[in-house]
Amino acid sequence: MEKQLHLNMLASRPPVPGGLQSGSKMRMGPGRKRDFSPLPWSQYFEVMEDVEVDNENSKDTFRIYSSGSEGPVLLLLHGGGHSALSWAVFTAVICSRIHCRVVAMDLRAHGDTTVKNNEDLSAETMAKDVGKVVEALYGEAPPPIMIIGHSMGGAIAVHTAAANHVPSLLGLCVIDVVEGTAMDALNSMQNFLRSRPKTFKSVENAIEWSVKSGQIRNIESARVSMVGQVKKCEEPLSSPGMSKSITEGIIEEEEEEEEEGQSNHKRKKEDDPEVKKESVYTWRIELSKTEKYWEGWFKGLSSLFLSCSVPKLLLLAGVDRLDKDLTIGQMQGKFQMQVLPQCGHAVHEDAPDKVADALATFMVRHKFTVFKEGFP
Repeated sequence: MEKQLHLNMLASRPPVPGGLQSGSKMRMGPGRKRDFSPLPWSQYFEVMEDVEVDNENSKDTFRIYSSGSEGPVLLLLHGGGHSALSWAVFTAVICSRIHCRVVAMDLRAHGDTTVKNNEDLSAETMAKDVGKVVEALYGEAPPPIMIIGHSMGGAIAVHTAAANHVPSLLGLCVIDVVEGTAMDALNSMQNFLRSRPKTFKSVENAIEWSVKSGQIRNIESARVSMVGQVKKCEEPLSSPGMSKSITEGIIEEEEEEEEEGQSNHKRKKEDDPEVKKESVYTWRIELSKTEKYWEGWFKGLSSLFLSCSVPKLLLLAGVDRLDKDLTIGQMQGKFQMQVLPQCGHAVHEDAPDKVADALATFMVRHKFTVFKEGFP
């Protein structure tokens, strides 16, 4: 259960039998080793830039990844602990489906964004950040914008819309965050965070962990997304902080997967005297220290979501996530809901095609845009 409380945000879900439901382990032939090497952002986005916004007496700098040059803007907000790179594969897919522009931002204290006060992760502050970035990008006449947020990012999307920080708002899409289940999951969250490895010997090791633990079930997405979740630290590899258990667990799995030869990990460990001098990697943000803001992200979220006047889409990994307010609202037709089964909490990473199809259909139905030639 706690494993499935994906760090990027607080929704309870029973474990999936076999761990990987849609991961590439199922699709690969016996004896073939999977590639856990990182993939570059440039394979999925056209532009990476840093956007400066005023913050009292200083400047905050937000990392932005974008694609497209025409159509409405899809403003993408990631979940807690993740980064804009979690939207990479989805971005490539949605841009092939409809005429649109995509802007994915690293929220404060996440990814490569740098702000004066890294510790203020209140919903109010983060929603204001979104508004400031939109203003910095487009001035006083922003194009039509649809905000799409996953988990914590979904909560921030709702707060941003409700506070009218984006005056040209077209619509709102929230992915796998519901007030009831999120609030219920808060008690287990610290246990889950404690259960994660503290460090990884490499980015590849972190990617491998994310896939084999079931946190991200799409290996391609994991290879680009995890780069935004971890950072190099100066701790030596042999320090007590290194998680031996996850490394040993991965070695065991590699031994099972590979019929012939030794794993790359083991070869490097035995043959390369330089391995001990390498830096290790740790999480970019210590989510456990953000606990005081968790309730503020999710409390009252359902009524706030329903109060937003724009067309709304709710994408869920399981129908069990609906709480009372949303169940009534859905019966009254106040928003469109779609359940995407066989996904983990990171729905847009596990099934980017399905999420892109649902979003494209929603936007075309509301005449926000049109399909590109050849779709649907």
